[in-house]
Amino acid sequence: MITDSIGNYLTSIRNAISAEHKVVQVPASRIKTEITKVLMDQGYILNYKIDESGPHAKIKIALKYNSVTKIPAIRGIDRVSTPGLRKYSSATDLPRVLNGLGVAIISTSQGVMTDKKARKNNIGGEVICHVY
Repeated sequence: MITDSIGNYLTSIRNAISAEHKVVQVPASRIKTEITKVLMDQGYILNYKIDESGPHAKIKIALKYNSVTKIPAIRGIDRVSTPGLRKYSSATDLPRVLNGLGVAIISTSQGVMTDKKARKNNIGGEVICHVY
């Protein structure tokens, strides 16, 4: 049985946003923590905390909404590379999300980063997801 833990992580965030939750809690792993750091650096989430109490570590993510209109900062978050079909791109072929308004999160040999940073460092890798 193959499970997609990153897909489950992204779906948990998507479901929490559609239900207008302020905080979402997901099981922690190294790759999920790195993706969460990128989301925070890009301003898509308010904050996150890794809770290691109990048998399994969890990531608590504070979702970001506009204070007046209550529109979420994350309008869409889509999985690109799946366990059944991996998507890799070279530095020159990295995708542009919404013509540069969104972010593609890339797993490279130098860590998880945005498509803009990967282009700047001239490295390609696995395209994990698109966020806009």
